[in-house]
Amino acid sequence: MAKATKKQALGRGLSALLKDPDNDIKSASDKNADKVVGNIVELDIEDIEINPFQPRTNFNEETLRELASSIRELGVIQPITVRKLAFNKYQLVSGERRYRASKLIGNSTIPAYIRIANDQESLEMALVENIQRQDLDPIEIALSYQRLIDEIQLTQEQMSDRVGKKRSTISNYLRLLKLDPIIQTGMRDGFISMGHGRAMINIDNQIDQLEVYEKIITSKLSVRATEALVKNLNNPKTVVKSETIEIPKPIKKGIKEFSEYFGHKIDVKVAKNGSGKISIPFHSEEDFNRIIKLIKSAK
Repeated sequence: MAKATKKQALGRGLSALLKDPDNDIKSASDKNADKVVGNIVELDIEDIEINPFQPRTNFNEETLRELASSIRELGVIQPITVRKLAFNKYQLVSGERRYRASKLIGNSTIPAYIRIANDQESLEMALVENIQRQDLDPIEIALSYQRLIDEIQLTQEQMSDRVGKKRSTISNYLRLLKLDPIIQTGMRDGFISMGHGRAMINIDNQIDQLEVYEKIITSKLSVRATEALVKNLNNPKTVVKSETIEIPKPIKKGIKEFSEYFGHKIDVKVAKNGSGKISIPFHSEEDFNRIIKLIKSAK
């Protein structure tokens, strides 16, 4: 307990140092900068503004309230990171959830690490530090990687060094941005996993992507089942023409009646010797049981 009190007192002392207008610290070479930069400083929340470069856009209200409750009981365990803009003016680099949760319970101060950086460095720090977080969804991570490419002009090799991830991992995230926006939203909302998304990347046509996405949701397909579905879509089985003939008109008429009766499009194949096969599709266990009842009732 004594150790924590000493740490908080130190933060308040450094905060007072920052409020001395005659010795305003503007760069890392200024007097007393070494006492502030890299140390934990207790800053007034009202002196901190949101970072416009923040890659995170979704904040779950329930988990934010849970974090606020934890901060009320234990305090902010992991300090936020800010950059100094001007005298008594700071901007968030990382830690927006802790910042928001602290404001939610009415805290007037928050422990922070102070960095002195320009806008580009601030953006890079925000993106790289946020990528390391465990609670970002795959699309948020992919968008952060894309911003590092577009706005910082980093190559995938450079990103690999900065964030400590394999280039192949970075590439897999970036490819998710090729998915239809509806599918990206589904991934952000937790309806499908990154594994589902990676399987659908291999579908070039976005209409086909959406059809597969709908099947994943309605049939609750696993990633493995989705991969099989995509494989069949991209490599449909070809019918050997030598084994089948054109379906005779009487049978075609029967197919229509079959389809109307079962409520599905019935597939019929007829061989040269006159034999054939009827396929009745079903979309769920409930649908399968419905078809069985129809067959039994026809006896």
